[in-house]
Amino acid sequence: MNSDTWEIGGKTLNSRMLIGSALYPSPANMEDAIKISGSQIVTVALRRQAAGDDTSGDFWNIIKSLGIEVLPNTAGSHSAKEAIATAQMAREVFNTNWIKLEVIGDQYNLQPDPFETVKAAEFLIKEGFEVFPYTTDDLVVAKRLADVGCKIIMPWGSPIGSGKGLMNPDNLKAIRTQFPDLQLIVDAGIGKPSHATQAMELGYDGVLLNSAIALAQDPVKMADSFRLAIDAGRLGYEAGTMQQREFASPSTPTIGTPFWHQFK
Repeated sequence: MNSDTWEIGGKTLNSRMLIGSALYPSPANMEDAIKISGSQIVTVALRRQAAGDDTSGDFWNIIKSLGIEVLPNTAGSHSAKEAIATAQMAREVFNTNWIKLEVIGDQYNLQPDPFETVKAAEFLIKEGFEVFPYTTDDLVVAKRLADVGCKIIMPWGSPIGSGKGLMNPDNLKAIRTQFPDLQLIVDAGIGKPSHATQAMELGYDGVLLNSAIALAQDPVKMADSFRLAIDAGRLGYEAGTMQQREFASPSTPTIGTPFWHQFK
């Protein structure tokens, strides 16, 4: 596999951006942003459309017309039982075994419930789902998810919608080091393109974005900027970024006579 492609959930893709479908000013704006992002995976919440919402038809038609992979999610679930039921409905609606598993344990910062998440993941994997679990940057929770069979783990950078970026890059780096063979996606908290670049430079396989794009003054331009940032971060990781040094080190040797003295 070359640096231009990667594999996740049994699919070979070119883009390392996963993009959300909520919060955009309009369905048309969402469509334009997703297209320019180059993303080949769009996340969709089964419960996102309110009953009687006149725009729901337009929304679903746009999602289908994009021709990209749909990653349904269990947003709004607060227990393993609730998440499992939502996942089973999503599999029927979208005809996919992919599921982004979200089990929220705290309403203040929308932190996932690690116990219910692991419980739901274990059940869904046995039922044939490819589980994309949303979790915190806790190494032990990541290990528990791997132990029950998760091949993909999606730790947050910071709480959902906070835009704070990577609060604990050392934690994310530890997860990457511990699980070199798993697909790791930074999900939640990314606010700026530079945050996405930083995540990719840590060796993460991709970044999932929604609020940072949808709530920007110009979502389409922001989607394009994240596309470039993610590509840059991945290239930097593959090239091997220089290590930090304690002291200055000259980039140009200073041995010998300055070259301009030769012309006196």
